[in-house]
Amino acid sequence: MVTRSAPTVKRRRLAGELRKHREAAGLTLEEVAERLEWSTAKVSRIENARVSVLPRDVKHLLNVYGVEGEAREVLLVLAREARQKGWWHSYGEVIPTWFEVYVGLESEAVAIDQYDSEHVPGLLQTADYARAIFQAFLLDDEDEINKLVEVRMARTERLTAPTAPKCWVVLNEAVIRRQVGGAQVMRAQLAHLSDVAKLPNVTLQVLPFGAGAHPAMSGSFSILGFPEPSDSKVVYMEMQTGGLYLEKPHEIERYTLAFDHLRAAALCPSDSQALIARAADEMS
Repeated sequence: MVTRSAPTVKRRRLAGELRKHREAAGLTLEEVAERLEWSTAKVSRIENARVSVLPRDVKHLLNVYGVEGEAREVLLVLAREARQKGWWHSYGEVIPTWFEVYVGLESEAVAIDQYDSEHVPGLLQTADYARAIFQAFLLDDEDEINKLVEVRMARTERLTAPTAPKCWVVLNEAVIRRQVGGAQVMRAQLAHLSDVAKLPNVTLQVLPFGAGAHPAMSGSFSILGFPEPSDSKVVYMEMQTGGLYLEKPHEIERYTLAFDHLRAAALCPSDSQALIARAADEMS
C-alpha cells in the first residue's frame, strides 16, 4: 500500500489560520502586501491555498501579525509539512496539476458523499474499467494510460485502509447500464461494486430511471469532510480540463441538501444490489 501524505489539507489549514491572524490584526490584504513589498495577489493566493507558501514567507506574515510563542511554532511546523510532497508525486507529471488538489483532499477526507451520473467513481473502479474510461477520454499514449490506471488503483486502496473514509455513493442507473469497456469488463465492474458495497464503511445506492427529475440533473459532484473542525467541507466537480472547488457555507449547504434528497429518492442498499445484479445478468 502506498504511503499516504496529504499536504493539500495542511496547506488549506495553514491558509485559514493565516487569514484569521490577519483579520485579528485588523489588516487588509493591501496593507499586508504594502508592508512586505509583495503584490496583493500573492497574499490572496496564500490565503486561498492556491499556492504552496515558503516557511520564510510564513515567518514574514507572522511578524506582521505579531504572532509569537506556541501559536507561531505550530504554524511554522504546519508550513513545513504543507511543503512535503504527496504520495502521488511518485507518478510524475501524469496527474494534472488541477487534479492533484483533489487527490490530496481525498487522501485525508474522513467522509465522502458522492453522486455520479455517468460512470463509476474512481475509488470504486476496476483496472479494466478505468482503462476504458481513459481511452474514452481520447488518450492514445499507452504509457500515460498505464500510469493513470496505477494512480487510480492506488487511490482505491484508501477504501480498505485503517483510516478509510465513510463513503456514501449514489449512482444514476445509467452508470450501471452503460457498457464501458464491453460486456465482460462491465460485468466484472458490477461484481466489484457488489463486493465494495459490503464494506462496513461504504453505502451504495442506485437512483433508478423511474425516480424522474432530481436535484443533481446538472451533473456529478462529491462532498468531502475532514477530521479537523477547522477544515471546512469541500464540494468538488470535475470537468474536461479542470476541477471546480466550492467551499462557501451556503454552497456546502446547498449540495448537502441535494445529496440528502438523492439518498431519499434512490433505492435502498439491498434493492440497489439487486438492480446491479440484474443489470449484470442482462448484459450480453
